[in-house]
Amino acid sequence: MSGEFGRLAGRVVGWCALVLVGPGVSAATSALAERLENPLAVPRLVESAAEPVAAPCSEALTPGGPLSLAQAMHTALCLNPQARAAGAAIRVQAGTVGEARAAYWPRLNIGVNRLFSRTVYADSELPDDDRVGTNRSVNLTWRLYDFGVRGANLDAANQSLRAAIASQEATLQKLMSAVVDTYFEAVTTQAAHRARAEAARVARSTLEATERREARGVAAGSDVLQARAALARAQLAAQRARGEQAKAVSVLAYVMGLPGTAPVTLPDDLEAPDAPAVQGLAHWLAEAQDGHPGIRAARAQREAALAKVSATRAEGWPTLEFSRADQVNGVPSQGFGATRSRVTTYGLALSIPLFEGFARVYKVSGAQAQAEQSDANLQNVVLQVSMEVLKAHADATAALDNLQASATLVEATQAAVGSAARRYDKGVSDILELLSTQNALADAHQERIRCLAEWHAARLKLAAAAGVLGALD
Repeated sequence: MSGEFGRLAGRVVGWCALVLVGPGVSAATSALAERLENPLAVPRLVESAAEPVAAPCSEALTPGGPLSLAQAMHTALCLNPQARAAGAAIRVQAGTVGEARAAYWPRLNIGVNRLFSRTVYADSELPDDDRVGTNRSVNLTWRLYDFGVRGANLDAANQSLRAAIASQEATLQKLMSAVVDTYFEAVTTQAAHRARAEAARVARSTLEATERREARGVAAGSDVLQARAALARAQLAAQRARGEQAKAVSVLAYVMGLPGTAPVTLPDDLEAPDAPAVQGLAHWLAEAQDGHPGIRAARAQREAALAKVSATRAEGWPTLEFSRADQVNGVPSQGFGATRSRVTTYGLALSIPLFEGFARVYKVSGAQAQAEQSDANLQNVVLQVSMEVLKAHADATAALDNLQASATLVEATQAAVGSAARRYDKGVSDILELLSTQNALADAHQERIRCLAEWHAARLKLAAAAGVLGALD
């Protein structure tokens, strides 16, 4: 079991460190996993893994062009406090594993006492007896055997570490999902602002053409007024879209861990997929059951709770310890003898707990209740993950249908605008028809952009719901 856990910890912790702080730290985390694999391995006292963090993060913060989704995720994993806290939680739990492994090692204590004593003979003519001396002691204790206390505690700590690693993956999945949401929201609002600005430009061109037609006497004055009103509406919509864009970019910077005023440049357009498709629901449910970090964390927590039950039971059984003590010049805290002496003591101590006021029964009952609670939590997490996958799959399917419909809508409105413009030039239609089709085209472009962003976000959120977003390119 320990070998399997060591290999798992080495792979997962190394991947998390590579995502969080770059390739320079993966060697340190692999060494950590190897050290935790052997209960009697000698650990290194100093392990520094903080210096390499700055370089990869600085590269993520200075992209050469528009910010890509991958760069946004990398920056968030470097700077967002949630990612750093999740990494720290693993190190905390790794320390707990180290404490559990320390129970297999002996305990060695050294004591040095500098003592001064004075003896006063009140009823005698003997002079006072002043003495100054030092007594020293060395005590060694080593637990040789118990009925599974150390093993169960170590198993519980290992499972808790595994849960912490999976919890970190779940935190990173949620963080990346949040980056996906805010990134595509920012791209959508930017594209919407650009579409509204183009609609305002078209409305201005229409107003200028209408004014020229009025000057030639082929257009009524009401057409000019309506064109001016249309231009004012388009300019107002463009200003509102600009405000929404600024807000969305600020939210994206916040999720990435940057100041809200940090400059963020986004790509102008979203790529339309060549042959978009959504895999079946059964595939994504199976992916979630096999690899979702939230489910793996809940399973590890349940296993840790079961190991804690075994450890609590084993604490009520006997233990056997070996001890050796060396004392020079007396026993510590009891003064020093009249002559220089050295005492060496060996022994085996058998401790048999007989009665604890039924405390052991209550402790075992509480540990069993926690195990039942962990099992119920696992079932709840499985249901929640399945529900999230169902919703995300439905959203991705709907987004795919909307994407295809938006392309048809843009083509139809573009043809309608061309037809209305030709009819208006020939004088067979009024300004209202032309303005209506132009507004419809601006709305169609905005819908197309929204549908593209929704499709990209929905497919990535489906992967995040299944817990495999970190494995995607």
